[in-house]
Amino acid sequence: MGSISRLRKSPPDFGLFIVIILLVVFGVIFLSSASSVISFHEYGDSRYMFLKQVVGIIIGFVAMGIFYKVDVKYWKKIAFPMLIISIITLIAVFIPGLGVEHGGARRWIDIGPIQIQPSEFLKFSIIIYLASLFEKKGVEVRDTYGGLIPFLVLVGFMGLLIMMQPDMGTLLVIVVISVSMYFISGAKMSHLVAMGLAGIAGLVLLIKVSPYRMQRFLVFLNPDQYADHAAGYQTKQALIAIGSGGLIGRGFGQSLQKYRYLPEASTDSIFAIISEERGIIGAAAIFILFVAFGYFGFKVARGAPDAYTRLLAVGITSWIVFQAILNICATLSLVPLTGVTLPFISFGGTSIVMVIASCGILLNISKNTKERTSDEGNRSGRRFRRAHNANLGSSQ
Repeated sequence: MGSISRLRKSPPDFGLFIVIILLVVFGVIFLSSASSVISFHEYGDSRYMFLKQVVGIIIGFVAMGIFYKVDVKYWKKIAFPMLIISIITLIAVFIPGLGVEHGGARRWIDIGPIQIQPSEFLKFSIIIYLASLFEKKGVEVRDTYGGLIPFLVLVGFMGLLIMMQPDMGTLLVIVVISVSMYFISGAKMSHLVAMGLAGIAGLVLLIKVSPYRMQRFLVFLNPDQYADHAAGYQTKQALIAIGSGGLIGRGFGQSLQKYRYLPEASTDSIFAIISEERGIIGAAAIFILFVAFGYFGFKVARGAPDAYTRLLAVGITSWIVFQAILNICATLSLVPLTGVTLPFISFGGTSIVMVIASCGILLNISKNTKERTSDEGNRSGRRFRRAHNANLGSSQ
């Protein structure tokens, strides 16, 4: 029997909303401890970074409310202008007097008292643009010249701008977001396999041509051997923090590693501080919250009423979940250090605003879901791509 589905107006997904709130609340609590020492040392006020993060959270929730109310289809109209603005701001980081360098990387723009990280806006704008592009192309996305090559040119150009900063962690996040959406749009498996192989080769090349990336890779392969080396210092201190936390941790505010032993304690390495103060239990709780976010986010995507909203939901969910996994794995030395932050939790004004605001779109999509018959429900575990292809009327 064929499946029957109809649109159902409903309140936003309550489970997703609760997970977002918990991540934000836990994030600001943990940041208040992790950032206290560096805030006092650099700004003379132990609450400086905490208060800035609170401002970012407030702006983020205001934007979330707006994004929740705005018709999701509206984003199609401004998808291309948003992408152009992202490109301009990515280039602007190299303008003297405007771009800001930190740790050998140029990833920020100073506009008066405000510092903006364009790559965070790019993550959002590329999701909006690709959702619009793939929906417009329909079955043409499976074509080599009409689908694959334009996709590779776009992602390759963005990747070039990001690697000029350089920011390999953000490049990986952008690639995963883009490929996830390309997959859901109905791309050929042969194209995906070819991209995967080319991507691995490109990753190896990027590591080999850069001494500092090669050092990070060697530290990942043998952290003990490079424990006293500059490249292995952050990894060593992060593992010390995690190990010293034990099962229940030292207690809130009792971290020793945040006293300038662990670099980037309030940003890249905040998960290590959480592990030190709250132990395995606290770290596991954060990880479970991100798993729950992924569950609810992909649930929204599965119930989305059309290809466009499905792609938006997949892009936003993939972004937040993959970046969280990448950050946690790097902190645990399961992958080389990448420099990406932990969404909702790490210090960063642009990041916290864009992540929370994007969740407004997810909640918006969750208001309009497809109500399925039991016959369709039995097949709900099928891959999203097959579901999308069915909607487009294309054959596998």
